[in-house]
Amino acid sequence: MFAITEQSVQASLPNSSSIQRRQSASGITEDLIRRNAEHNDCIIFSLEELSLHQQEIERLEHIDKWCRDLKILYLQNNLIGKIENVRKLKKLEYLNLALNNIEKIENLEGCEGLTKLDLTVNFIGELSSVKTLQHNIHLKELFLMGNPCADFDGYRQFVVATLQQLKWLDGKEIERSERIQALQDFPVVEQQIREQEKAYCLRRAKDKEEAQRRLPEGENEGEREGRHTGFDGRWYTDISATLPSSEESKNDVQAPEIQEGECKKKKLDNGEDDLEFWNKPSLYTPESRLETLRHMEKQRKDQEKSSEKKKKVKPPRVLISENGRALNVNEPKLDFSLRDDEKRNQIVLDLAVYRYMDTSLIDVDVQPTYVRVMVKGKPFQLALPAEVKPDSSSAKRAQTTGHLVVYMPKVGEIITGCQGTSKPVKSTLDSSREQTNKSSQQMERLEVDPSKRAFPDVTNIVQEKKHTPRRVQAEPKIIPSEEDPDFEDNPEVPPLI
Repeated sequence: MFAITEQSVQASLPNSSSIQRRQSASGITEDLIRRNAEHNDCIIFSLEELSLHQQEIERLEHIDKWCRDLKILYLQNNLIGKIENVRKLKKLEYLNLALNNIEKIENLEGCEGLTKLDLTVNFIGELSSVKTLQHNIHLKELFLMGNPCADFDGYRQFVVATLQQLKWLDGKEIERSERIQALQDFPVVEQQIREQEKAYCLRRAKDKEEAQRRLPEGENEGEREGRHTGFDGRWYTDISATLPSSEESKNDVQAPEIQEGECKKKKLDNGEDDLEFWNKPSLYTPESRLETLRHMEKQRKDQEKSSEKKKKVKPPRVLISENGRALNVNEPKLDFSLRDDEKRNQIVLDLAVYRYMDTSLIDVDVQPTYVRVMVKGKPFQLALPAEVKPDSSSAKRAQTTGHLVVYMPKVGEIITGCQGTSKPVKSTLDSSREQTNKSSQQMERLEVDPSKRAFPDVTNIVQEKKHTPRRVQAEPKIIPSEEDPDFEDNPEVPPLI
C-alpha cells in the first residue's frame, strides 16, 4: 500500500524539482556558513553551533562534510524539502527543522547523539516514517505539532508506542501509564494510521497535479516570453528576446512623456497582478510556499530594474562659468575656514577632511584666483579674495584632526621668514629721502666735557638751538666785557658777586 503511494508522490515530485532547475535554487554555501560563524572566528571545521534560519535554503547539503563537529543546528523557516546529507554528524544533539517543506522523516540514523528533534509546522503526512528514529537511542524530545500527521486519530499513541526512548512529545511529558496503554492499543492504532496515511497521500498527489497544471499558466506570461523548446525538449533562451529589436530601438527614441506614461501603466498592471496573486485562495502546500517565494523574487527583480531605470546619470559639475569666473563648490559637504594671515601675508585654507581617510584620495590644485581640492573624486572649489602664488603654495595634513591646511602666499609682496614681517618693495630714491629725514629729526645732546674730544664733531659745528646740558659741572666765572656788542648794562640789575 505504501509503495504505491510513494510512487504516486514521486511522480509528482518533478514539479518542485523542475522549479528548482529553472530557478536558481538557494543552497548552503561556504560563504554563508562563514558569515554565520563569526563567534568561532569564521572557522567552520570546528563549529559546534550553527544558525541558518530564514535564508531561503531549498536543499540541505555540504554541512556533513564541512562541519562534522556540530552539536546544535538551526535550520528553521526555510524551504528545505528533504532531510539529507546529515548522516556524518555523529555529535549532533539538537536539530531544528521547523517551518520547512519536509514531508517525510528520513536519513537521521547516522546522527547517533541526537537528543532533540524539532519538525514543527512541516508537511509530514507519513507518520509511519517515525520508525526510522528508533535507531536514535538517545532521542528524548520530538516536536511534530503543526504537521498533517498530528491530526490523525491515534497520532500520539502511535508515536509513544513506536519510539519507546522518548521522554517528551510536542512539549508534553510521556508518562509510564500512557506508554503502557499505547503499547496495548498499538495494533489497532497502527491500522487506523495506515488508512489515514493512504487517504492523505492520495489527496497530496491530487494537490501536486493541480499545482503542476497551474505552473505553465503562470509561466507563459513571464518566463516563456524569452524561451522556446528545442528538438531535445529542453528549454533554451531565445537570443532575439534579449537583444533590442527595431521596435524597441524606436521606442527608446520616443518622447519622455510617452515613456513615463508607459511606466505608469506597467506599475498599475503590476499592482493589479500582485493584488490578484495575494487575494487568490490557495492551499498551504510546499508548492504554494515555493510559488510565493518565486513571486516575491520576481517583484524584487522588477523593483531593482525600475530603480536602475530611475537612476539618471548626473551631468558633470560646472566649476568654471562661461565668462571664466571660478565658482564656489562644496560637493563633499566638508566644513572649512578661509583666513587672511597678514603677518605672513598669505591666505590659509583649513578643510575638515575625514580623519582616517587616505591622503592618496586627496588632490589639491592651487590657481592664482581659486583653489580646488578633489576629495574621493568630489570637487571642493573656492574663489580666493586675492591673487596668490601657486608655485609657492604648500599643503599639509594635521596629524591629530586629519584636516587639510593649504598655505597660499599673496602676489606682489616679499615673504620673509616665519617670524619676520613683510615689507613692501620701495625704490632707492624713496629710501634715501627717508634716511635724510631721520637724520634731521635726531635729537642732539651736549657732551659733559667737549674739550676732551680728540677730533671735532662736524655735525655740531652749526647749531640752530642751544640746549642746556643735563649735568653741569662748576665752570670758571665769565664776566662780560663792555666791548661785547651784545652786552647791555641794566642799572636795576644788582652786580654779580
